[in-house]
Amino acid sequence: MLVAKKDSRTGAALGVGRRKTSVCRVRITKGTGQIIINDRPFEEYFPIDQERRQILEVLDSVNLRDSVDVKIRATGGGRNGQAGAARMGIARALCSYDSETFEAMRDNSFLTRDSRMKERKKYGLRGARRGVQFSKR
Repeated sequence: MLVAKKDSRTGAALGVGRRKTSVCRVRITKGTGQIIINDRPFEEYFPIDQERRQILEVLDSVNLRDSVDVKIRATGGGRNGQAGAARMGIARALCSYDSETFEAMRDNSFLTRDSRMKERKKYGLRGARRGVQFSKR
């Protein structure tokens, strides 16, 4: 089970999610269902419906979509990686907010870290694995 992380001053539940090179720090407080990402509205930050669904399915799985406010600080990576990181961060913060949500988060694999990263470039090669083209003459 995860350790409950709360802000000592405000009492907000905290969670950190990571995917690829993206990191999202999430704060959840009691509220009206407002989602803010990098000081912008949720719909404006994620214009693609698939990325929005990734985040909302976490809140819908525990029926807290309209009863909590979510504030996210996303850094690094692209939009898809940030959506995956936000999904994991919200799941972790929800476990801190209400410990009864842990089973639902685990069963839907929202707490599982997607550890796939870009492979580093190796010396003597043009990329991670691609070598230089062989020239016979």
